[in-house]
Amino acid sequence: MYIQRPIFETVVERLTERARQLTLGDPMNPETTTGPLISQEHRKKVLSYFDLARSEGATTVVGGGVPQLGQDLERGAWVEPTLWTGLDNSSRVVREEIFGPAAALIPFDTEEEAIRMANDTKYGLAAAVWTTDLQRGHRVAQQMEVGMAWVNTWYLRDLRSPFGGVGLSGIGREGGMHSLHFYSEPPTCACSCEDRVH
Repeated sequence: MYIQRPIFETVVERLTERARQLTLGDPMNPETTTGPLISQEHRKKVLSYFDLARSEGATTVVGGGVPQLGQDLERGAWVEPTLWTGLDNSSRVVREEIFGPAAALIPFDTEEEAIRMANDTKYGLAAAVWTTDLQRGHRVAQQMEVGMAWVNTWYLRDLRSPFGGVGLSGIGREGGMHSLHFYSEPPTCACSCEDRVH
């Protein structure tokens, strides 16, 4: 997550406060905001990134471990929502897809720097731009090398619109008519014209 330097500390404080307010628990409980990961194997992968972040010099602002949720939930693949500071764009935990509740918070100075850092990756599933300047939001979103970009929202999606990533974040598109292509087998016929009658 790239945050403009003048508001960096304020945003870190507010995100930390929000992360502490998340309620981990039974996904069927309406008070739960955050459920477990999909498997113990996935949890091992995510926790290995937590260790990697520390070895790369990250400061863990919140989270960074496995929560103790009691005997009823101990078999779940739980990890704490985690935020780091102190990393830069060269860090593996910034450059790779963790697919866990974790984010590195990195300051930037200029719009161009933020775009350059965000696009400096082999992945490109989705991105969000949060700004008080809607023109800037549109301008930056259009320069993001991602399958879908949101401005001042997250995961707002009409299922009829195409969805999919770029780079190593996926091939093709799904959604609406694009999903029908997945279930189709269009034939191809090629003909040679060498036997034409003169």
